[in-house]
Amino acid sequence: MFRVKICGVTIPADARMVAAAGADAVGLNFVTGSPRCLTVAAARSVAEALPPGVLRIGVFAGTEPAAVEAIAAAVGLDAIQFHGHLAPPAPGAPNPCWDPPGVCRAVAPYPIIRACRLRADGPAAAALDEARGWVAAALAAGWGPALLLIDAGAPAGVAPAGLGGTGLVVDWERFVAAGDPGLPVALAGGLTPDNVAAAIAATGVLAVDTASGVESAPGRKDPERVRAFVSRALGAFASRAGGSPGSGRAPFPFSSDG
Repeated sequence: MFRVKICGVTIPADARMVAAAGADAVGLNFVTGSPRCLTVAAARSVAEALPPGVLRIGVFAGTEPAAVEAIAAAVGLDAIQFHGHLAPPAPGAPNPCWDPPGVCRAVAPYPIIRACRLRADGPAAAALDEARGWVAAALAAGWGPALLLIDAGAPAGVAPAGLGGTGLVVDWERFVAAGDPGLPVALAGGLTPDNVAAAIAATGVLAVDTASGVESAPGRKDPERVRAFVSRALGAFASRAGGSPGSGRAPFPFSSDG
């Protein structure tokens, strides 16, 4: 499984630095309009700079499954993260950035990470109901996510570039009140070296993910911030009640070694 994912890595030098800092997963962004979006050639150069044991995870939103598979094969991805909206756009809406549940089956057997967002309105206990429904539909179609990634909320009509890397912080208390979603969970959304240990302690998640929280500019990772983030996250996992770094929610069932 992974414990610490650094997302939006765009150059080989940053990939090597992130791996040396102790992160065990890197996110390669293929979301059109994002300042961290990569071409296939650029993503391949980043992936090739990573040592064995570091997961190469492709991040997509609203991309056709055939294109996802082609990119995954060309780059050598270990897993796929779908980051688009959980629900289809309203009729006539300009934004088609939706990942329907059937995309999991379409790209099987790649392991799937499904990004989801807490509902900001209504009872906290129902804040993950939409995500639960999406996962159930994906499983019914024959292939479901291995991991949920909890990100900060985004309006239904937001363009793809606004779906992640915004620096908005997840409401940790609301996430906990929403209850166990039934899958292993990674926490994203506004995590930085200054708050990652507190986030792990407050939520009990087994993995964390950051992009803008360790950057000097969009797509450029700051070595000091990366090292601090990884060190504090791993320290928080190790010191959590129960003592062992692997305690907590169920592990993420894949690795870069297959």
